[in-house]
Amino acid sequence: MPARSAGVLAFRRTAGSLEVLLVHPGGPFWRNKDLGAWSIPKGEFGAGEDAEAVARREFAEELGTKLSAALIPLGAIRQRGGKVVEAFAAEIDLDAEAITSNTFELEWPPRSGRIQRIPEVDRAAWFDLAEARRRINPAQATLLDRLTQIGG
Repeated sequence: MPARSAGVLAFRRTAGSLEVLLVHPGGPFWRNKDLGAWSIPKGEFGAGEDAEAVARREFAEELGTKLSAALIPLGAIRQRGGKVVEAFAAEIDLDAEAITSNTFELEWPPRSGRIQRIPEVDRAAWFDLAEARRRINPAQATLLDRLTQIGG
């Protein structure tokens, strides 16, 4: 069974334009990657867990902000590695520069014996749909289309 994640595509309306919030993964592997590297805030969940609850938990962990807005189901997508992402949309506004991400431990450099604490997300930003399409993981671009279809 493929890994499953749940996440939130946050959006806001500004001056007649629609913007979405994307996050950039932290850590040395992602340091110099930009186009196609951004994602919706999301995380894996197991059997018996509720996708909406996991999406809210992961949003809070990766951005440091509890999400109380209503969630609109966007359905599932399959990423290149086979992971299935169950996505929700939420209309909110937050300061993307004020995020506080959870961290994970990583031996870096490899085989050095040095353990570093790395933020799961190193930055977040609001993008209009055209720029979001350039930055987002290509498998998640479908979520942008689904958002516009539901009137986001």
